[in-house]
This record gives sequence, C-alpha cells and structure tokens, in this order.
Amino acid sequence: MTSSSRRIVVTGGAGFIGSHLVDRLVGDNDVIVADDGSNGRVEWVDDGASFVDGDLTDADVVAEAITPDVDMVVHLAASKLVDTDDPRKQFEDNSEITYNILERMDDVGVEDLVFTSSSTVYGEAPRPTPEDYAPLEPISVYGATKLAEESLVSTYAHSHDIQSWVFRFANIVGPRLLGAVIPDFIEKLRADPETLTILGDGRQEKSYMHVDECLDAMLYAVEHAEKDHNVFNLGTRTTTSVDRIATIVAEEMGVDPDREYTGGKRGWTGDVPRMRLSVEKLSGLGWEPAQSSDDAVRQTVRELLDEL
Repeated sequence: MTSSSRRIVVTGGAGFIGSHLVDRLVGDNDVIVADDGSNGRVEWVDDGASFVDGDLTDADVVAEAITPDVDMVVHLAASKLVDTDDPRKQFEDNSEITYNILERMDDVGVEDLVFTSSSTVYGEAPRPTPEDYAPLEPISVYGATKLAEESLVSTYAHSHDIQSWVFRFANIVGPRLLGAVIPDFIEKLRADPETLTILGDGRQEKSYMHVDECLDAMLYAVEHAEKDHNVFNLGTRTTTSVDRIATIVAEEMGVDPDREYTGGKRGWTGDVPRMRLSVEKLSGLGWEPAQSSDDAVRQTVRELLDEL
C-alpha cells in the first residue's frame, strides 16, 4: 500500500482507525477521504488529504470519491454500534454502502480493495478462532451485516477481478477512541471517582490491539498477501477482562472506586462475552503482534487521559 505513490480512497477516514490510517498514508500517497462525519471528527483528517463529505449510501457521493484514476479503496465506513436502536437501518445502510463501493470500483476499473470486518462475524466460537472456522453464526445485527458485506467482497473478488484484503478486527484501541469501554470508564471516574458502574458481570474477556499495531499488520498483509481474496484476523495472542480494564484505568487515574455491576454475562444485547482470535495465519505470513492486550489497554488509557 505504501511501496510507491498511489491514489487511495479511505472511506470512514475521519473515524478512529481511518484517521490514523490517513496519517500513515498521506506522506507517500494521494489520499481521498470519504466520510459524513457521523463516526468521527473531520478535524482528525490530515490536511494533506482531500475530503469528500457525504453519505456513502448515495451512489453519487461514491462516484465523486472513486474516480477511474484511483488505485485502491480502503473501506472502513460503517454504522458500528453492536446494540443499535435501529438494526434494520444499520444492516441496510452498511450493505448498501459496500455494494455501492464495489459496483463503482467495477464500473471504473479500480482493482484493489481493503475491507475492515469484525470478530463479530464468528459469534460465540471456540477460542482462539481461526479464519476458516465454520459455521459463522453472528449474534448481533452488526456481525450479520459484516458477514453479508464480506460475502459481497468475496463475490467481487472471485467474479469481478477485484483483489481484496479482509481484516477481522479484535477490539482496536488507541488515541481518538470513542464510545468504548476505556473512554467510558475514564469519563465515569472523572465524574465520580468513588464508584464505577460496569456493564454485565465484569468477566467479559476479549483481545485488545493498539491501533498502531493494527495498522502495521494491515499494511504488512496488503504488501505480502497476494491471493485474489485474502482474509486475516487481527488481534493479540492474549485477552483482558472488563474487570482488569477497570483496574488499569483506576491505577492510571490514581483512584480506587467501588464497583457496581449491571449483571449478566453480556454487557449488552449481541455482546460476545469472550473472544480471542487466532493470529497464526498472519504469523505465517511473517508478522507478529508485539503487545499483549494489557499493554494495549494501558497505553491507550495513558493516551486518552492526555487527550480527553
């Protein structure tokens, strides 16, 4: 992706992961960000990138961003809430955006697509979960839409000559993170350092990967994986519980709150309480995560305390 200068469209480039990716790409590439600002902040977009402001369910907006001189599309734009109030709209919008992008790429001859998927496509699978695990049984509409979008990407890879790299993310954390457990705990403890309310029973245990390592892995895989359709898990080899995250946040903030739990094994409807992805496929390609989940969480806590 960065070996030579390319014209790259980043959908969702004003969001958490997208804006960090744009920061990486602008020095050596001509970058176009396509975003409506709903999941991030426009001010996060590097001044070196061009910006297309609009809703990607609109095919005209997609056409404005993806022109015949584009070399690659990195598609991160999505409605991301797992426990959304409007699941039908989430499914329809995410699927339509991905279909619009693939149709436009096919129409104008853009052949390279990076698509960001999610561990939620696996549902409650045995751990560590490999990429070839089946059957895929998501338990949230978000997971269902990611699986549907992956199917569209696969179809265009196998039948329309679009080379694709699909990344199934664990929990990605780092600066600019919004709407997740770490910034939630920070905000709660700033408001009340004596008590911390934790969704579920606190035993939910998942893999957390810092955004810097996530992008390192993505860029490495795009440069080294050469199949028509490439699917990789991205995560660390370890997990961290919600209770452990609470401990790390409290330690870094210098507080010792009492903990109150909402109860149940899930934090919300569709929550997968335990998740760890196998990263052996990526390791076989030559890339290894350096951090543990605890390391990624602690680094993020320190970054967000400086930022929020």
